[in-house]
Amino acid sequence: MEPQARRFRPLPSALANRAKWGYGVLAVIYPSKFSLPLLAALSIAACSSPQATVQASDSRIQVSQSQAAKIGRKIWVSECAGTVEGLTSWNKGESFGSFGIGHFIWYPAGQNGPFEESFPPLLKFLSSKGVAIPGWLKNTPDCPWPNRAAFERDLGGQRIADLRRMLKNSVPEQTAFIVARLESALPKMLSKTRDQDLVRGRFYAVAESANGIYALIDYVNFKGEGVKASESYKGQGWGLLQVLENMKGQPRGAAAAREFSASASLTLKRRVANSPPARNESRWLPGWLNRTAGYAKPF
Repeated sequence: MEPQARRFRPLPSALANRAKWGYGVLAVIYPSKFSLPLLAALSIAACSSPQATVQASDSRIQVSQSQAAKIGRKIWVSECAGTVEGLTSWNKGESFGSFGIGHFIWYPAGQNGPFEESFPPLLKFLSSKGVAIPGWLKNTPDCPWPNRAAFERDLGGQRIADLRRMLKNSVPEQTAFIVARLESALPKMLSKTRDQDLVRGRFYAVAESANGIYALIDYVNFKGEGVKASESYKGQGWGLLQVLENMKGQPRGAAAAREFSASASLTLKRRVANSPPARNESRWLPGWLNRTAGYAKPF
């Protein structure tokens, strides 16, 4: 199902001035009913052109309304095959469920896995934007299914139906939540890298093309920022920071997006090689590589 079209509003004057004076603002489309305190790396703006544009003097990037909707759609297809059923899933061998277009992680009570839990923050975000949250979900901080077997037994139940309905009707808001994560990613990454100028430069170079913007937004949702020690195998992470650090040279524009794609693929191959054999992560690698290969293609 295609996300419904939404109206968009211009960049607020305060943020426009911030971009004007070279604060390195990344500006992408955002539905008019929402607002975010966008500070350092990411701000939301409207653009009449269907193509991404870059003003080199202030590193400000604008993405059209159609591109913003397409980003959400592509993430939905990548994570859930674009289906409503895929909005609620639980992979074999995992101790958590995955919900929404970004397969946001939700742990049952007592589970503390290595991966960042993102579904509870999503719920808080959706609620703040006026999305109707099912009554039972408002008082359920932990995933109500203790394991995959219990989840699958309840696939025809009311709770699954409620979740799918809410998630199907909030695709633009979920997209906004994913985009907002990129806003906070750059400061986090810069605090963890030894070469801030290199990482910052590559980040903005990748963002100079439409497919590069999508790549950054998708990958940080897909594999995280790369700043948590728990999200690593043998001391090597696989997040956005590692992809930027592992890029070769300092290409710009479309060439930077292609190099980002290649680096992402190598980073994920390294993750699988380092992963515990019991997790059998090689089963996921073909799909992961197909996803990252798409970063090099025109958006």
